[in-house]
Amino acid sequence: MTEAKLGRYRWTIAALLLFSTTINYMDRQVVSYLKEYFCTPVEQGGFGWTNIDYGNLISWFTFFYAFVTIISGWVIDKIGTKLGLALSLITWSSFGILNAFVGRTVALNIAVRSLFGIGEAGNFPASIKTVAEWFPKKERALATGIFNSGSNIGAMVASLFVPWCMLYFGPALGWKMAFILTGAIGFIWLIFWFILYDAPSKHKFLTKQEYDYIHSDDVVVHVAPSEDVSLLEDKAKVSWFKLLRYPQTWAFFVGKFMTDGVWWFLLFWLPDYLKKQFGMNTHDVRWPTFIVYGIAILGSVYGGRIPMLFMNRGMEAYKARMRSMLIIAVLPLALLSTQYFGDKARFGDNASLLAIAVICLGAAAHQAWSANLFTTVSDMFPKIAVGSVTGIGGAAGGLGGVLIQQLAGRLTQHYIETPQTAYLIMFCTCALAYVIAWSVMKILVPKFSPISSEELL
Repeated sequence: MTEAKLGRYRWTIAALLLFSTTINYMDRQVVSYLKEYFCTPVEQGGFGWTNIDYGNLISWFTFFYAFVTIISGWVIDKIGTKLGLALSLITWSSFGILNAFVGRTVALNIAVRSLFGIGEAGNFPASIKTVAEWFPKKERALATGIFNSGSNIGAMVASLFVPWCMLYFGPALGWKMAFILTGAIGFIWLIFWFILYDAPSKHKFLTKQEYDYIHSDDVVVHVAPSEDVSLLEDKAKVSWFKLLRYPQTWAFFVGKFMTDGVWWFLLFWLPDYLKKQFGMNTHDVRWPTFIVYGIAILGSVYGGRIPMLFMNRGMEAYKARMRSMLIIAVLPLALLSTQYFGDKARFGDNASLLAIAVICLGAAAHQAWSANLFTTVSDMFPKIAVGSVTGIGGAAGGLGGVLIQQLAGRLTQHYIETPQTAYLIMFCTCALAYVIAWSVMKILVPKFSPISSEELL
């Protein structure tokens, strides 16, 4: 059956998720381009923060984001993705705007940014659950890669928009406008979400052929003749403690814990690295960061295609996924050479280009890894548990992110006179994370072991 006869509405849903993730990351990325202003002495018009203050701001945001991700995954499994994602966006957009009105007090900024993190926590559990509901298994990594590329697009938009705000409005007003304008965009997306989204079983624009295709590889669950599987799953309550008994849950936990912090580091510390390593200013870092996040999109989208190549040759989905993730996990080892290539004494004016090229490879590899890692959840677990397991993994990733932010803040403060040393340690830490994560995941789940709804109900 051709794609035209089959229907393409599921890709409209993927586009909606792409835009919500773009807004999500654009809003969170604002602070990374305001760090220089935050850390400028008060007598020079800034906030007078230290690197540790900035690290604490990001850490508390990450902590609340991680903690609430567990709850949001459970809530979204109960109330559904339509309402769940809408409530999440309203919360983070509102507190993103409020961030413009709290002044320079560190404690107040931490409080508002923490509440902002609570709202942002719902985006990925809702999006992963939506992909599980709207796509067959062979397309889920690609669909996940598409919406996950919004994390790069959002960062790219912020890399240009926030410096523009600081230049156009001036620093004293620009930082406020950056929060207000980025926060307001989410409410526009909300209109399209309510018009275009509904569950596949209820959607008036979805053809029967496309609906059947979406559910073509669902696992058959044997229930009593008088019971309907969909009704049974609608009433289901999956215990977190039951989920934690399965090594499949812990494999996803480890994968997120070990690697999410790398992306957090690139989001919140890359502009600072470029300034400290190469003497760039706020406007100089716009295009290098834009390029890094742009190249990462290729990893997000095409990384999801790698397992499809293996599956099209007859390889089972989980084996194809893990083989692809091993290939991807090797690529970030290039980050070990970041500071070598970034040495201006050795490479002169080409040093920044070479270092950025290496970071581009690491960023693209992370996004390819992330797209496949998320999809292991829908490979292993029934749809009723996808939101909850994703939430547990998100919490693990957030915890890893907290540790990375604290490490970066304290290292850059400790080596404030020689920041190159701090970033050498950070890039080495990031480089090794993926190979370690893959190895532990493979030990925990050596072969494909899907869990049925019956086991969880």
